[in-house]
Amino acid sequence: MALQRKLRYGMVGGGPGAFIGAVHRKAAALDGEMELVAGAFSSAPDKSKQQGAELFLKANRVYNSYQEMAEKESRLPQDERIDFVSIVTPNHVHFDIAKTFITAGFHVICDKPMTTTLADAETLCRLVRKHDVIFALTHNYTGYPMVKQARELVRQGVLGKIRKIVVEYPQGWLSTFLEGEGAKQAVWRTDPNQAGVAGCFGDIGSHAENLAHYITGLEIEEICADLTTFLPGRKLDDDANTLVHYDGGARGIMYASQISVGEENNLRLRVYGTEASLEWHQENPNYLYVRFPNGPERIYKRGNNYLAPIAAHNSRLPSGHPEAFIEAFANIYGNAGRTIAAKIAGEAPREFDTDFPTVQDGARGVHFIHAVVQSSQQRGWLKARYTPPEK
Repeated sequence: MALQRKLRYGMVGGGPGAFIGAVHRKAAALDGEMELVAGAFSSAPDKSKQQGAELFLKANRVYNSYQEMAEKESRLPQDERIDFVSIVTPNHVHFDIAKTFITAGFHVICDKPMTTTLADAETLCRLVRKHDVIFALTHNYTGYPMVKQARELVRQGVLGKIRKIVVEYPQGWLSTFLEGEGAKQAVWRTDPNQAGVAGCFGDIGSHAENLAHYITGLEIEEICADLTTFLPGRKLDDDANTLVHYDGGARGIMYASQISVGEENNLRLRVYGTEASLEWHQENPNYLYVRFPNGPERIYKRGNNYLAPIAAHNSRLPSGHPEAFIEAFANIYGNAGRTIAAKIAGEAPREFDTDFPTVQDGARGVHFIHAVVQSSQQRGWLKARYTPPEK
């Protein structure tokens, strides 16, 4: 790679008390290919300065607002300014921040869901094309090596024709009214003004949808959804059940819940084809199970040389040494970062480096969230095929 330096990035959000911002910073730092040099970490300037000081950033690169950050970074010399921005704020401000930095010519890595409205999501699609920037969305579960191995098995036809997809993501952390106790993560995730039209489904159901699409490549044709709010006083759904019809005739069951007592992050996917089936479990992510009708179960293990090249590309350690959440997150950053570096250097990115969720994946996810809400409100089946926006 001709870019003989680390990528420089700035962060918007991720201030004191934030959870996901620290995860992004750890993921970005893991491979030593990028460096945090600037930030607007909070809408409260004092908190932004506090976080910047804790991260040992230069005071003049810690900003009071993302608008100030975009403006002042744009005026810096090319060899000093940030190469991309990482957006780790609550959902409702993703759009304005992303739009500001895209139009200023910066590349973007954004937490999901991309926006709270489909119109905003499609606007970002057009802006990314217009300004010719790289946009990555951190659907981090697609970063696991065995998820990539699963996709390769589907592509190779090992499963035959796909008939059924079952994907579930139960959590239990919102089984009580945590937002009423002032718990920061619960407060914004259950507030429609910050989270958007969906609670549980926007937060983790979006991961379930993205994982199923990533592995199978199938597009959703129609859905029948049932959203429930179990906790009195809660403003958004905390449990969701969805029946799915995919193109080609496959059927699906998609369920997400944050009131499933005792569950932690039990994301699990099963895909059933005419020739075989596969299963992947996020809490045991280094193993992929493939089952056949007339033969023994086959277990693929991360880090082995029999895996597909793309799985090896996204592994760091030899077999027997577990890799998990931070490493998967780092794969999104690593692949997107190397694609950004190639663009800056005027080179074509390497084959596997372009394997990360894009702005189009973000728009598909926002469309699906809104379709689920609409289907639940109508209490019936809804056509849900997503058509990307025209240029």
